[in-house]
Amino acid sequence: MSDLSIRPAVQADLPAIVALLADDPISGAGDDPSLPLDPRYLAAFAAISARPDSQLMVAADGEEVVGVLQLTFIPGMIRRGAWRAYVESVHVRSDRRSRGIGARLIAWAADKARARGDCPFLQLTSNKRRTDAHRFYDRLGFHRTSEGFKLLL
Repeated sequence: MSDLSIRPAVQADLPAIVALLADDPISGAGDDPSLPLDPRYLAAFAAISARPDSQLMVAADGEEVVGVLQLTFIPGMIRRGAWRAYVESVHVRSDRRSRGIGARLIAWAADKARARGDCPFLQLTSNKRRTDAHRFYDRLGFHRTSEGFKLLL
């Protein structure tokens, strides 16, 4: 893992990213890594890439994608107009977990948020069934301050 880098995702990374998502037994049931990729993945990648307030990043060990994270900055009114740094879709390939890759991704996101100077915190949500992920976030210093809600449409 000495060659691990955190870098912006490129379109050529999409098959590996979708495979990471599809490998998730909790949220990946609707993802399909078969080639050719569903064009909706390409459209989502283009939309994320076009937004200056959102970044899709990969953890790459050499040329191999082993993790992914999306960081989005969201303006808000609370805390005198503070922005939020929101982390989404943190996934590390199952055979590469517990090697510090997820921690490196989160540290990268926290550094980016701190560097802005207008984000008082980094936040994320995690499915209630992800007890291993919750222990991971606890170890990284996250606090369980909110209860998340979704309305399925």
